[in-house]
Amino acid sequence: MGFVLTLQGIFFNISFRGEVWGWALFYAGITGVAFGSAYYHLKPDDDRVMWDTLPMMIAYASLFSSLLAERVDAKIGLSCLIALVSVSFLSMIYARTFNDFRLCMTFQLIPTIAIPVVTFLFPPKYTHSRCWLYATGFYLLAKFEAAADRKIYSKTHYIISGHSLEHLCSAIVPVLLSVMLMYRDTKFQRLGDCKEGVRDK
Repeated sequence: MGFVLTLQGIFFNISFRGEVWGWALFYAGITGVAFGSAYYHLKPDDDRVMWDTLPMMIAYASLFSSLLAERVDAKIGLSCLIALVSVSFLSMIYARTFNDFRLCMTFQLIPTIAIPVVTFLFPPKYTHSRCWLYATGFYLLAKFEAAADRKIYSKTHYIISGHSLEHLCSAIVPVLLSVMLMYRDTKFQRLGDCKEGVRDK
């Protein structure tokens, strides 16, 4: 749904092409996570885990690229999108070849640092920019819950595991970002954005 709404360009407030591709790929990645995670959890093994991990890496690579397109420059964001998605695939190839997912796990943690840094260093182009930090907070919380999976499971008297809470918190991230896209307004336009808008017309 988010993928379609992004490409339609009516429901979400997305100004330029560089942002559109980043958000479209983000929602495509989130959709892939839904199906890939279900496929993996039906029969968890090393062969299926890539279908759970790769879409997630693509989604958050696209998300960071969208932030760069918004805060820094649309061309930089688009270049970053291509580079990070390529790194996502290369990381998965490495993981499958050497049975080592540490690079993939590290890649997934990058947004928790990079997004707040970019948010504080560069002024927002849109309103409702705090949603970036809220989404990052829920994503970071999800990772902590995953790390404390067994402890949470025992502390809750085996009612719910940290892994289950991880999925719930992760699901809140695209919801927050979708709300942001629906309700935000443009604060200002950079000179480069104005030129791009003229070319798009």
